[in-house]
Amino acid sequence: MGIITTSVFELLKIGPGPSSSHTIGPMKAGYDFSRLIQGLTSEQQTSITGIEVKLFGSLSATGRGHGTDRAVLAGLLGRRPEECPPDFLDGLSLDQHAVHLLQVGTCTIRFTAANIRWDDGQYDFPFSNTLIISLYGDGETLLEREYYSIGGGFLQWKGERETERGAPRYPYENAAQLWKLLKKHRLGLPELMLANEMAITGLDLNEINRRLDRIIAVMEKSVRLGVHTEGFLPGPIGLHRKAPLMYQRAGGMTQNAERLLVYLCAYAFAAAEENAAGHVVVTAPTCGSAGVIPAVVSLLRRHRKLSLETVRNALLASVAIGFIAKQNASISGAEVGCQGEVGVASCMAAFLIAFASGSDLRVAENAAETALEHHLGLTCDPVKGYVQIPCIERNAMGAVKAYTAWLIAREGLPDWHIVGLDKAIEAMNLTGRDMRVEYRETSQGGLARCC
Repeated sequence: MGIITTSVFELLKIGPGPSSSHTIGPMKAGYDFSRLIQGLTSEQQTSITGIEVKLFGSLSATGRGHGTDRAVLAGLLGRRPEECPPDFLDGLSLDQHAVHLLQVGTCTIRFTAANIRWDDGQYDFPFSNTLIISLYGDGETLLEREYYSIGGGFLQWKGERETERGAPRYPYENAAQLWKLLKKHRLGLPELMLANEMAITGLDLNEINRRLDRIIAVMEKSVRLGVHTEGFLPGPIGLHRKAPLMYQRAGGMTQNAERLLVYLCAYAFAAAEENAAGHVVVTAPTCGSAGVIPAVVSLLRRHRKLSLETVRNALLASVAIGFIAKQNASISGAEVGCQGEVGVASCMAAFLIAFASGSDLRVAENAAETALEHHLGLTCDPVKGYVQIPCIERNAMGAVKAYTAWLIAREGLPDWHIVGLDKAIEAMNLTGRDMRVEYRETSQGGLARCC
């Protein structure tokens, strides 16, 4: 699959929910296209007659519930995900009467719901989540770009030239190669990850740590807001937020084991509910799985009293696992189902817990593999196309499985563990590619069809 050259801050991104592939990716596409429009000559700008956004795959099938139309519009209006407050998105209505104006030099483009085409046909695009934005003028196409939202907020487009970036200091493609590098160079995993991040992005150590601390702060804030926000989530399901009630009840429990477990679930519900509400979360590795890692981070910080440095290093180490999963399979529900989202998040979280708790790499890998193994085959079947049922509860189950996977790995004998992490990721990839399209984020199968 090639050497991993992804940045930590490409996998862990701050932005509005409810979906990294349906919200963050399309918003990036809109923003990129807005920059292209601004580059037209004044003569071309004055000839503009209209704009069209065509959505394909699950962007079309479930984009209404994910707010894809508003996300593209926000991007066209010059907003980037990391700088787009939720209230701005909330204020973008695309009902039949809404009109938005895009200013291009001296030209004003009207944008309404009619400018979005939800295409449910079958097409042979390289990726399931494809959108094409076209700009027209005087009977011809002035600009057109074919974008691919490939999961986790990552965006590519047809004909894109690979961005110039540095080569990783310690190149690897999979877990086996990574463990060999650590042994050969006598490095700790955070140390290797920092060296690669500096080589790839040119960022210095202080800036990387500052950004990681901000990521952790946003994760903790999403949990904090979620456990104190009551009411119903947006959309036609009428789903009541559960995190505040679970959090309150956990505080009154006397059984320590049950109490800890309910707190963990409450934290996962909290961040996942904030995501479902379209509020700011961290893609970890996606918006749909944005409750798992924040839940375990909050548990480690609040209840285990682990230091920020310890959690930062563990989070950095867990990103290596996310890189390997993305590189050798996928983190997109539209590509491989929810095993690529909540499954990978649980896998990363299990590794994070093990690393933060002082377990050795063999135990940490076994924990990650166990967590992923027990998400294999998990479909992506959001009811009515909203990231609510079963997505929110799956985040809680992913957090619980991560913690349990660490306990199983910690208390077992490493030599008895047969399946390695690379094999589990390979199995996830094969399973996802064999999965019928109805079970991959289209809301046409599974719970989405039955509810």
